[in-house]
Amino acid sequence: MRQHHYKTTIEWTGNTGRGTADYRAYERSHIAKIEGKPGIDLSSDPAFRGDRTRHNPEELFVASIASCHMLWYLHLCTEAGVVVLEYQDRASGTMEETDNGSGRFTEIILYPVVKVSDESMLQKANELHHKAHEYCFIANSCNFPIRHEPVSTI
Repeated sequence: MRQHHYKTTIEWTGNTGRGTADYRAYERSHIAKIEGKPGIDLSSDPAFRGDRTRHNPEELFVASIASCHMLWYLHLCTEAGVVVLEYQDRASGTMEETDNGSGRFTEIILYPVVKVSDESMLQKANELHHKAHEYCFIANSCNFPIRHEPVSTI
């Protein structure tokens, strides 16, 4: 079995001079760096004292699932002779906090809207979302439901 390894560097940039002296003393700002690629400015969700102008890990988690699904879907469409002209997904995720302040995702819903080149491809285009879900590396790593509500058009 082949293995793939991924590396990233997370650098906290939110020390305002007092470090983590107390909960309000520091910013949640940080940068995700991957060698040879531009950094991604991150923070926590604004509900947790984060900077709303930066991405947060929860948003990126939802985006990674939607992205992985799309990439598998496009690949499977190519193999099945379904010509995709446009693809957009407005994915959403629900996370719930637990009594101890922790939390977990309880569901992610993908809403892909796909434009195909011919009416004869519509049914297959919709069916391939199920197979893409089965193959998605990220979805296969999750322990909560990921639903799909696709719409295909010509």
